[in-house]
Amino acid sequence: MSKREYMLGNVAIARGIVEGGGQVISGYPGTPSSEIIGTLAAMQDRDFYVEWSVNEKVALEVAAGAAMTGVRSVVTMKHVGLNVAADPLMTLAYTGVKGSIVIIVADDPSCHSSQNEQDTRRYSQFSMIPCLDPVDPQEAKDMISYAFEFSNKFQMPVIFRPTTRISHGKSDVLLGPVNETKPIADFQKDLERWVMIPKNARIQHPHLLAIQRDMLAELEKSPWNSLEMHEGCKFGVIASGLASAYAKEALDNMGIDACFLKIGTYPIPEAKIRTMMDQVDTILVFEEMEPVVEEQVRIMAQQLSSPVEIIGKIQAPVPRIFELNVDVCADVLAEVLDLEKPDMPVDIGEDFEYEACRIDLPMRPPVMCPGCSHRGTFHAMKKAFGKNAIFPSDIGCYTLGIQSGTVDTTLCMGGSITVASGMYQAGETKPICCSIGDSTFFHTGMNGLLNAIYNKADITVTIVDNRTTAMTGHQPNPGMGRTATGEETSEVDLAALCRSLGAEFVKTVDPYDLERTEEVFKRAKSFKGTSVVITEQLCVIDAKRSGIRRKPFIIEADKCVGCKLCVDLGCPAIEFNLETKVASINAMCTGCAVCSHLCKFDAIMEVKK
Repeated sequence: MSKREYMLGNVAIARGIVEGGGQVISGYPGTPSSEIIGTLAAMQDRDFYVEWSVNEKVALEVAAGAAMTGVRSVVTMKHVGLNVAADPLMTLAYTGVKGSIVIIVADDPSCHSSQNEQDTRRYSQFSMIPCLDPVDPQEAKDMISYAFEFSNKFQMPVIFRPTTRISHGKSDVLLGPVNETKPIADFQKDLERWVMIPKNARIQHPHLLAIQRDMLAELEKSPWNSLEMHEGCKFGVIASGLASAYAKEALDNMGIDACFLKIGTYPIPEAKIRTMMDQVDTILVFEEMEPVVEEQVRIMAQQLSSPVEIIGKIQAPVPRIFELNVDVCADVLAEVLDLEKPDMPVDIGEDFEYEACRIDLPMRPPVMCPGCSHRGTFHAMKKAFGKNAIFPSDIGCYTLGIQSGTVDTTLCMGGSITVASGMYQAGETKPICCSIGDSTFFHTGMNGLLNAIYNKADITVTIVDNRTTAMTGHQPNPGMGRTATGEETSEVDLAALCRSLGAEFVKTVDPYDLERTEEVFKRAKSFKGTSVVITEQLCVIDAKRSGIRRKPFIIEADKCVGCKLCVDLGCPAIEFNLETKVASINAMCTGCAVCSHLCKFDAIMEVKK
């Protein structure tokens, strides 16, 4: 009897890697992709190698090197991470691989945890590397084994593009057998193929173009593309990936008879599209983010001189931003077919009064955790540098320092130091203090620091070291002394590393010690050149997990004068009563003591018992 399990989409993808016989898996954590490697690394009986790499470029190069020896490799990242890995990606399309490589890039429509809505399918077009686009966790799992086989057959990389709702959705998944037959690594020298000097690149580019039709033919007959035609039907819907599930459900709910093409591969299945064009008068295209499919369908229609009307994102009504869902698809269908917009009622009983349960909830912006060490860092930083200083920042938990007034820019991973350098070199005279996390510093911050020191930028670089990659789920990094699988390894000394890059002013402080931290920031500000301040304190969540228990604090109401200095920290554990004008500390307190250092009236005391 086949076994089913209820699992997260990323766990299903990890299972697909195991079933497909993956041998080397690398990646960099980035929501919504992080759980894939986390799941694989936690497996006790694994017979494959898995690592968290220091950035996506490194991760792709590790996986590429493995695939060049003939084994099956996988690399994981999120969509913006592919920008970091784009350099090796483009050339890997020329060299190809000997074994198999699957490049998993999780897209994030609606920017749930990202700084943009980049569409990875554009990279598929750009690099001419085929891409698979799953509709649900089951298909996501099954596609991985197919991707390994396809990659090996054509000796080409394959991009695999789940989106947030695939990666973080859950469903029953039918498990398959595990491929126990794994190739042995055996690199064969071939200078014309592996060494991309211009002479060899000129040979490989025509080969890349030549195999496009063969790959298209293979994808055309794959199970990931399916066409439903109805006799006499003049209206067609083409939908890709997860959007095909939304579109199909909307069509069924509205009782619309339409020819329907589900697309799960790129290049798109041209023969199936031609079949639809031969019969219908109108084609509506549903896809998340960019009009990748729509553009190709329009090109085909022009080439075929087809009179079919094509509707999608380019001229509306399908929205080009944010996620699609069943309701959005239904509204678009109603507009295109001139139907009444569907009402999706929920059966909640005849006596239900909606207005009786309406509650106007206050805004709840995301905040740093109670006791987060970054809060002390930002308070001391702002006090030392002043409100008029410039505070470039980076990607991580500490981006929430925006509420502390210490995040003025956030561009991309590792961008804080280089943006700060550019501001100084432009002639900016205001003091500049940037912030970057430990994992982000290892990712791409080291180059930025080296550049700042080499080019004599007079800035302060703050490395907020909470001893983990907290934002994406507490993955290890080179400063922690352990690998993805928990093995002990060398622990990088951040201060020594910064000095080796040429920094003359490098100080490490405990951000819970506000007085000392502020004093060091003042010295860094007055230092002429690139100064580095490392604020080191274990992430408060990891501290709890490791058994660290600090005594909580309370506010003695009779001593509180309502000055709100403690409230201004923005700690969720501190509340203020608007009637009594007195602050209080709730049960979320972790005992960091930062607020007690601020109180001028000795109203904040450690709980005695």
